[in-house]
Amino acid sequence: MAPIKRHPALQSLSREHHHTLLLSWKIKNGLAKGVDVNRIKKYCDWYYEDHLLPHFKVEEKELEKIVDNTHPLMQQMKQEHQRIITLFEHPADKNTFAEIVEVLHNHIRFEERVLFNEIQNIATEQQLQAFADAHQDERFVENIEDEFWK
Repeated sequence: MAPIKRHPALQSLSREHHHTLLLSWKIKNGLAKGVDVNRIKKYCDWYYEDHLLPHFKVEEKELEKIVDNTHPLMQQMKQEHQRIITLFEHPADKNTFAEIVEVLHNHIRFEERVLFNEIQNIATEQQLQAFADAHQDERFVENIEDEFWK
């Protein structure tokens, strides 16, 4: 599959998606190494509070200014966000973490390959610029307190 040409206004969200895919990889590595699930949960809780919830908030608040809230793709995005929130708030266990890995991967692929392409097709340049102005790219700072995935 050829690389997707992402509009500059959406590139910051794509970079955040990259970090979330890395989270999935870290969870998967931790599970494969037999790391205590409480160590994985601690890192996931940090990522969830500091990165994932703010990311969802931006997507839900700002993207609905471009794509109507009733659009099926926006509805799917919000339903998937709710499913992910439910998983992150679930007690730590291997099955939940395995599901988080799969759900995050599928959700990001949906947003990158379907939702964002639709946004790029229907949005005006002014709407994309307004989104870019509302969502400033923040440099990701890793939590290295317990690098269980190494």
